[in-house]
Amino acid sequence: MPIYEKPARPLTWLITGSSSGLGLALTRVVQAQGHTVIATSRDPSKVPELVAEVESHGGEWYPLDVTSASSTASLMETLASKGKQIDVLVNNAGTVAFGVMEQHDDEDLRAQMELLYIGPNRLIRAVLPSMRKQRFGSIINISSGAALEGYESMGAYAAAKAALDASSRVLAKEVAPCNVRLLTVCIGTFMSNIGSVSLVPRRPLPEDYKGSVGDALLKTIQDGRYAEIVNSDKDKAAKAIYDVAMGEGAGAGCGDERFMMLGKDMIKRVGGARDQYAHALDVFEEISASVAIADKA
Repeated sequence: MPIYEKPARPLTWLITGSSSGLGLALTRVVQAQGHTVIATSRDPSKVPELVAEVESHGGEWYPLDVTSASSTASLMETLASKGKQIDVLVNNAGTVAFGVMEQHDDEDLRAQMELLYIGPNRLIRAVLPSMRKQRFGSIINISSGAALEGYESMGAYAAAKAALDASSRVLAKEVAPCNVRLLTVCIGTFMSNIGSVSLVPRRPLPEDYKGSVGDALLKTIQDGRYAEIVNSDKDKAAKAIYDVAMGEGAGAGCGDERFMMLGKDMIKRVGGARDQYAHALDVFEEISASVAIADKA
């Protein structure tokens, strides 16, 4: 018997970062399946044609700065005044602050945490009370392979994504008795506008890092060559996320899963993370056991 039961009615989805990439693709898939979408982006006035498209299919579009508590509060107040209750929250908005760790200052690190960890958690806290009350809800966090094992020059981004993943694993257990599901989708490289909106460090790259993997990746982004490292289709990914979230189609039988890898490159990366822990267990199992309190060994 499934752990999570969903109501037999169209659901209301709140999707952040709806104006491009995976967020836009998922918005279109969800609407095509007959559900209601509340789309958000920092500045909807920049994408009037997309706003019109979403609204023509029965959706709504609102401004939302995920890093702003007041912006989140304003959106929630507006939705409450219209009697809107969120069934599915998708935390998708984000960008990458590239640069080796030495290049980042406190401001860089805080900005990534605000966008990728604190902001999403703020939204989760906003929708959870009503989800618990109605005894149904689904929270989908779009994570990244960087949270498992980040590439050089992606340390700040990796840390913020990993923070959300870690807290989500705990939250998933806390809210499961209320029939609320939390699904972390760990994605690889998809064609999006991430190359154009990524942040590059203000500090110069120290000489010792010149010619490194981190240097090469940073140059790829700065030169507008992000497409060279893309290996998966965002539209196919959006449909896969929808299917797994709903337990339908390709996701039939997966409606209770809490972690999903997505992207050709993610198969190798998840396998690498698994092997890393297995290696640590092989090397340190005896030492780990040796520190036990004598009468509890």
